[in-house]
Amino acid sequence: MSVEVMDEEWLLSEEQVRALLGWVRGQAGAHRSVYPFMRMVAEQALRPSEARALRVSDVMFLERDLGKLAARNNGMAREIPLQPQVSVFLREWISESGLHDADLLFPGMRGGPVSASVCQQMWRQAQEVVLPRDALYSWRLGEPISILRDSCLVKWLRMGTSAVTVAEWAGVTPSWLALRYPHCFRTEKVEIDWGHLAEAMALSDALKS
Repeated sequence: MSVEVMDEEWLLSEEQVRALLGWVRGQAGAHRSVYPFMRMVAEQALRPSEARALRVSDVMFLERDLGKLAARNNGMAREIPLQPQVSVFLREWISESGLHDADLLFPGMRGGPVSASVCQQMWRQAQEVVLPRDALYSWRLGEPISILRDSCLVKWLRMGTSAVTVAEWAGVTPSWLALRYPHCFRTEKVEIDWGHLAEAMALSDALKS
């Protein structure tokens, strides 16, 4: 299985994600769906294509500000629990936008899904304004919106959420996570007592004959 490795230095910190989304929220203007669309990618680790295809009926609100989301990729559906703050935000977004069950959750200005080109243009502008212009980040301008998904998945892993659970939420396999984010699965180097290991693995005299 070929998986592109996402090195740790490529990921966005939580502070950077908040700053980037804050800029987008302040600049969206008539493209109102851009901010909630990016927020779902960033906080629920959705693929951008999955988020654009969501309909209101894919969101289920539960008690105590909990909820769940039905996402689909290549014909496969999965359920993702909604964080309370995301559940509250979506409830308000749907109500304020006058959306109904059959409607796209993030509609564009012309009735279809929110424009991918508009989102990418606004995302690039946010990176240029928010990210520092030093040697580490200058070469990263132009990273696709999907970096928000990568950063969220790594955050979940670092929080101690099991790789199996994260894989289920992301619609991937645990082995994909290990190949994509190897730095999340590294263990501390342990000094090996090779002499003791050789002794423990040695065949007994009875088995040698």
